[in-house]
Amino acid sequence: MELEIESRNIEMTPRWKNEIESRLADLQQKHQDLIHARVTLTKNLHHKKQANVAEALIVVTLPGRQTKTSRKEDKSFEEAIRSAFGAMAIELRKHREKRGRTEVRSSPIPPLRGVVCKLFPKEGYGFILKEGGGEVYFHKHALQGLTFEELTDGTDVAFNLEQGEKGPQATTVQRPSPIVP
Repeated sequence: MELEIESRNIEMTPRWKNEIESRLADLQQKHQDLIHARVTLTKNLHHKKQANVAEALIVVTLPGRQTKTSRKEDKSFEEAIRSAFGAMAIELRKHREKRGRTEVRSSPIPPLRGVVCKLFPKEGYGFILKEGGGEVYFHKHALQGLTFEELTDGTDVAFNLEQGEKGPQATTVQRPSPIVP
C-alpha cells in the first residue's frame, strides 16, 4: 500500500509520523485491500480563540476507486490522529458490513413442464405428469392465469416445484410459454 504523510503550517515530528505509521499498520491488518492512504496534519492558524487547533485528515482508497475520509480536530496532534484513525476504522467496518449484505441475484429457474394427468374438481386439486416421469401434486390455489374449470386431462402446463409434506408439490401452475428454437 502506498502511504503519503504531510503537514501544513507545522513541522512534522518523528513522533507523529511513527504514530501514523503504527495506526495505519493496525488498520491495514484488518483491511488488507487498502490501496492508498494519505494523512495530512494541519495547524489551524485562523481560529486563535478556538481550542482545537490540531487537525488530522485521513483519506484511504479501496478497490473500485472508492475513497473513505476521516477528519478530526483536537487540542493536540496525538489526540487528533487517534480520533481520526478511530473514525476511519468505523467507516471501513461499516463499508465491509454493507458489502457483506449485498444480495447476489440469480436468474429465475425456468419452470418445469408437464401435462395434467388426474383432476379432483370437488376437492380442488390434481396431479401433473412431469416431463421425464413422476407425478406432482397441485392445488387450485397454485393456478396462475388459469381456472380449475379450464383444466382437463392432457392439458399442457408449466409449473414450479418444491418439496411438500407428502412429496413434490407445484407452487405455481400456468400455461406454458411457447418454446423458442
